[in-house]
Amino acid sequence: MSGYIGKGKSVALIDGMVGANNLSDVDSAATSVTNLGFSVTAAQLNDFNTVPAVGTQTGSYTLTTADTGKYVQVGTGGSITIPDATFSEGDVVNVFNNTTGDVTITCSITTAYISGTDTDVASVTLATRGFCSIFFISGTVCVIAGAVS
Repeated sequence: MSGYIGKGKSVALIDGMVGANNLSDVDSAATSVTNLGFSVTAAQLNDFNTVPAVGTQTGSYTLTTADTGKYVQVGTGGSITIPDATFSEGDVVNVFNNTTGDVTITCSITTAYISGTDTDVASVTLATRGFCSIFFISGTVCVIAGAVS
């Protein structure tokens, strides 16, 4: 089933969503908000507030497309590699360093920038208990934002 959102575009409805035509408040899981021709319950909206975990990596770990939209936790002895020509424009992977020391993120991707700079880096250091997001501009370019240097 799909809902019409205008100019020939449509969106597939998730099981449990009900088609409707008006906007209402979302105060509880039983209440639904209606927009763009379909309803979403509060419980379904809460799914957007959760970032799934990939798991704790304690060895050398190369990011994969299965990690998109998730977070990778790095444990003792872990390190991360960003591969080249793997991800697509708009993909995001989050990394959390859950150790008492810095963690190296190796940038095998063609071009990697630390957010707010204009220098291509070969690797970055993720600080102790630091968090970063890796945003892919294309399969060969990414920007890393967060507790990195």
